[in-house]
Order: sequence, then structure tokens, then C-alpha cells
Amino acid sequence: MARKLCLAFSIFMVFCATSVLAEELFGIKVYPGASYDATTSNKLKDAMRVEAACFRTNDSVTKVVAFYKTQPGLKAVGEADKEGGMFRKGYVDVTIQNPWMDMATGKMMVSTLISIVQQKE
Repeated sequence: MARKLCLAFSIFMVFCATSVLAEELFGIKVYPGASYDATTSNKLKDAMRVEAACFRTNDSVTKVVAFYKTQPGLKAVGEADKEGGMFRKGYVDVTIQNPWMDMATGKMMVSTLISIVQQKE
């Protein structure tokens, strides 16, 4: 019961954080206008046992990657293409992808998914 309350509070806090200007998560700016995806966030957290949040936007991968390229301290990991890109800052990874598979349904999604994951130190 306490774990569920803690999880609910964490989701609430992330949701609140996404509604303010200059939104940040783990020291990383959240892409402007992206919507928090609680279901995908929880699936990712459970599968990888990490702190994470997922956001969705209808903007292209190219546009989202361009935004993250301008963020201080973020370094590209590999080469981005029209389907995805990855950035890292310390122990935080930002992954951008489109298409992506919904882990709950197995359905391929055509929105752009932004995953911000804080790895254990």
C-alpha cells in the first residue's frame, strides 16, 4: 500500500512538473508541449527498475532531436536519424523515437516518444 501511495505521489509530482515553464526532469529540460505518458513511464520503470518518465509529442524526431542538441551538457550518443536519437548527461539518458512499440499493447505508435531515464550511479 505504501509503495502504491509513493508511486502515485511520484506520478503526481512528475505531472505537476510538466505543467510549469522551463520544465525539467533529472536536470534535463522536457521538450516543450510534450505530454506526460504515465502508462509508458510506469512500464519502463517496472521493466528497467530505474527512475524514468516518458513524454509524447506529434512533432517529428528531427525537430525533437534539434531541441535536445541545443541543451547544455547533453552529448549525443551515436548518430540520430529520422526515427530516433539518444543523448546523455551524467547518469541521465534521453531517448527519442518514432515509431515506437507500446509495451502494454504491442501496438506500433506513430507519435514521437521521449524517454528521460536516470540510471543508478
